[in-house]
Amino acid sequence: MSMQYVLEFLGLMAVFSIFIVVPGADFAVILRQSIVHGRRAAIMTGIGMGFSLLFHISYTILGLGLIVSQSLMLFAMIKWAGVAYLVYLGIKSFRAPGFNVADIHVSEEDRKPISAPRCLGMGFITNALNPKPVLFFLSLFSTLVHHDTPGLIQFSYGIGMATALVAWFAAVSTFFTVKAVRDRFIASGKWFNRITGAALVGFGFRLALARAAD
Repeated sequence: MSMQYVLEFLGLMAVFSIFIVVPGADFAVILRQSIVHGRRAAIMTGIGMGFSLLFHISYTILGLGLIVSQSLMLFAMIKWAGVAYLVYLGIKSFRAPGFNVADIHVSEEDRKPISAPRCLGMGFITNALNPKPVLFFLSLFSTLVHHDTPGLIQFSYGIGMATALVAWFAAVSTFFTVKAVRDRFIASGKWFNRITGAALVGFGFRLALARAAD
C-alpha cells in the first residue's frame, strides 16, 4: 500500500475512532448485553456489528462509484451533506445527557442463556438497521476517500474499521462487566459525550475547510 493510501486510511481512522465511541444504538445494545448476559455474549454481539460494518462499506463503495460516474456535482453535494452530518452528530453528542443504567430493565426472561449465533445476529441486525452508520459511512467516504482510490483498497479500509469497531466493543464488554469500572464510566458520561461531540464538530469544520481549498 502506497504512502498516499496509508495517509488516507489514517485520516479516515482518526474520524472513525471518534465516531465509534459516541454512544448510540450499538453502544446501548453492547451495554445491555454486558449487564444481562455477560462478557462473552457482549463480545459476540460486537463481532456481529463488525460484520455489518463490512455490509455498509460494500454498498457505500458501489454507490459512491455509481454517483461519481453519473454526476460530479451530485458527488460534491453529498460531500457537503456529509460534513454537515458530522457537525450535527457532534452537537447532538455534546448536548446529550450522561448514561443511566437504571433505564435498562432486566426480567427473568432476559436472563436466560443466549447462544453465540443469536448474539452475532443481534449485533448484525442492530448495526445494519441503524441509520447512524449508514449516514456516517456516506460522509466518511465522500469526504475523506478519493473517488479514484481502487475499490479493493477502499474495502481494506473497511476491514480496518470493522476490526477497530470489534476491538472497541470488546473493550467495552470487558470493562462494563466490572461494576466498579462501569459505575465510574457512567458517572463521567456527560463529560465523555461533550469531549467526543466537540471532536466531531472539529473534524466537520476541518473537513469543510479542506474541501473548500480543493
